[in-house]
Amino acid sequence: MNRVGYFIFVALSYTITLLPMRALHLLSDMLWPLFYHVVRYRRKVVEMNLRNAFPEKSPEERKKIAKRFYRHLTDLIVETLKAMHMTTEQIRKRFVVPDTAIPDRFFSEGRDVVALASHYNNWEWYSSLQMSAKHKVITIYKPLKNNDFDRFLRKIRERFGMQTTPMNHIVRDLVRYRSEKILTMSGFIGDQTPPPDDNACWTTFLNQDTGFYRGAEKIAVKYDMPVIMMNIVKRKRGFYELEYSIISEHPRSEEPNAIITRYAERLEKIISDKPEYWLWSHRRWKHKRPVKND
Repeated sequence: MNRVGYFIFVALSYTITLLPMRALHLLSDMLWPLFYHVVRYRRKVVEMNLRNAFPEKSPEERKKIAKRFYRHLTDLIVETLKAMHMTTEQIRKRFVVPDTAIPDRFFSEGRDVVALASHYNNWEWYSSLQMSAKHKVITIYKPLKNNDFDRFLRKIRERFGMQTTPMNHIVRDLVRYRSEKILTMSGFIGDQTPPPDDNACWTTFLNQDTGFYRGAEKIAVKYDMPVIMMNIVKRKRGFYELEYSIISEHPRSEEPNAIITRYAERLEKIISDKPEYWLWSHRRWKHKRPVKND
């Protein structure tokens, strides 16, 4: 998209999201059939992913999941853009963190934390996490190829105090914050697709051979940072709740890949329970496990 198109998109998005959330959800009700039936946005990818992940389900069951996914996807789009205008009071009401005991304990112990999240429910509203966290929250992200859209999304994600940083800068930032005696929570979206090399952690996930980035585990071991998992539960439309759980308190005592494998197992259970809330349009399984030569 050229810059003129970008500015038109931003202007329209900014204007439309001045509407109240109820009106935006009505807009989403009109958009999802367009995405599913007319544009057929990544329909083949979604259908293939669901077929491979749930071979035990009937075609009719998978079709129902797909339609519910597209309903959720368009909700996600309007809710993400709405964050441009939401006040701290509004986001607190819609993205609730009822129990911060786990990260608060590690903060009181003087320990930095690695937090593993996923593309499940409204992950974009993790942008409000700093408001409930004692740690300085850093989220690791992959910069977009389009610089204009990259700056646009970063502005939305940093509105409520969270810092975004590319993966290749995270160690530099951790060293700086440690030198300043500032405790950090480094957030990783753990279900990203790694490149097809030997550095990935490979396991069976949703009935498929799946690679996971090992960066979060490597950093946790290097700096002896406990690893926690963040899961977003959808309470009702436009209202979410964040839950914390512990994956590893002492990463240096773990076997290689144990932390990432445990994360994958928990995420699989979450997705299997309510599959429509995961990002099925993502080409998650585009790479195959590398074959090692003897």
